[in-house]
Amino acid sequence: MDILTEGLVWLGAHPRIVIGLSVFSVLMFIGTLIALPWLITRIPPDYFAPPHRKRSRFAHTHPVLRWDLLILRNLVGLLLLLAGMLMLFMPGQGLLTLLAGLILMNYPGKYRLERWLIQRPALLRAVNALRVRRGAEPLEF
Repeated sequence: MDILTEGLVWLGAHPRIVIGLSVFSVLMFIGTLIALPWLITRIPPDYFAPPHRKRSRFAHTHPVLRWDLLILRNLVGLLLLLAGMLMLFMPGQGLLTLLAGLILMNYPGKYRLERWLIQRPALLRAVNALRVRRGAEPLEF
């Protein structure tokens, strides 16, 4: 038996897990629909203008608190990344959840990746249209 068949047999034997993952997927979809426009409008218009990332506003907080927040943020990002991978094979916003996880986590080259993604013409048009519709200035580069 190949691994896909074994996985389907295992899922058939555990319907509660399938129902739980499906409910989680639907909740993530609804949460994404609500949170994404709000988050997009909270980005400052000049956020992507400098070639390098600005210092974090948490740079001057207590080191223990800063590390706690960093660890928590990366754990939530990792959870979203893993959930997005699962949602690629289940109902839900897999790619969007993967992207949210990547944006939350810290890793080398993240700012370059964000700038590259947002500068795709179709995505930039859509983001700026949403920002203008909600009363925020368009993003500038």
